[in-house]
Amino acid sequence: MQQRTYELMFIVRPDMAEEDVEKLISTLETSVTSAGGTVKNAEKMGKRRLAYLVRKFHEGMYVLLTIEGSGQVIHEVERRLRVTEPVIKFITVRVDEEQKRIAKVKAIRATRVKRAPTPAAAPAAPEASNPEATASA
Repeated sequence: MQQRTYELMFIVRPDMAEEDVEKLISTLETSVTSAGGTVKNAEKMGKRRLAYLVRKFHEGMYVLLTIEGSGQVIHEVERRLRVTEPVIKFITVRVDEEQKRIAKVKAIRATRVKRAPTPAAAPAAPEASNPEATASA
């Protein structure tokens, strides 16, 4: 199966204890590894205000997981998030295609920089530095 890179962001209740958040993250990491994927990064982004009311909460604690795995791995993690009561919202985004696109754009820009003409070969600017020529126009 093809390994793809995903970013999974989820929001948990703001009243959840810090050790419970850690326990939830470790549980999700375990489910990812048991399904055949790997967790590249787990970042707690802290408590933030929500843009709108979600399940009667105005704020939540954000967590971002970077996961490598197949679609079945993500499907299993999302299933677990749906049934986990403290999770109030989540979203999964596949980022490997975006990373490939960015690398391609960087490569194109690098070749353009190499082909750029030297300043000595550039054509000279018109006589704009002559004040009499600009005043009579």
